Amino acid sequence: MALLLAACSTAEVAPTAGADDVASPFRDCAALISPPASGAPTASPSAATKADLPDVSLPCFTGGAVLPVRDLRGPAVINFWASSCAPCRQELPLLQELADRTAGQVHVIGVDTMDTRDAGSSFAADKGVSFPTFFDADKKLLYGLGKTTLPVTVFLAADGKRYEYVGPALDKPTLGALVREHTGVTVTE
Repeated sequence: MALLLAACSTAEVAPTAGADDVASPFRDCAALISPPASGAPTASPSAATKADLPDVSLPCFTGGAVLPVRDLRGPAVINFWASSCAPCRQELPLLQELADRTAGQVHVIGVDTMDTRDAGSSFAADKGVSFPTFFDADKKLLYGLGKTTLPVTVFLAADGKRYEYVGPALDKPTLGALVREHTGVTVTE
């Protein structure tokens, strides 16, 4: 018994996770301020300024680094979602598929808003969603776009110009057409 107690007292105790330490299924956001790696349309140097997005900074879900969203580089697809939003729950796996198919051509970015970190992390882990995601509990970016409901998807061209889609849950043909039209990238099957 004494040996058992001694072993327990020398074991390392893991720190208790706080609210901001929820395990994250998402990739880090650091690469989002550089253009996608290859095969994507590029903007002329004079147009490669700030993205046409509100002047808001958000923490990355993974790591917590705070980034100004105007520094994001296109082409990109930015999807606003919450685990409690039924159309969002339909779209997120499709957006993960888009991220996988267009890796290096288009940044696919999530903004978990109107949500809790626990609920967002759990939902994403269950659905295999891992693209970089910002956490916006205060809805700063959503409100900055003049929106109040979900889902919202923003298509950001290489020159920083944006197009906003607000409507029914995106399906594969609609998403592919919007990506092609507003980012210049063709999604292959």
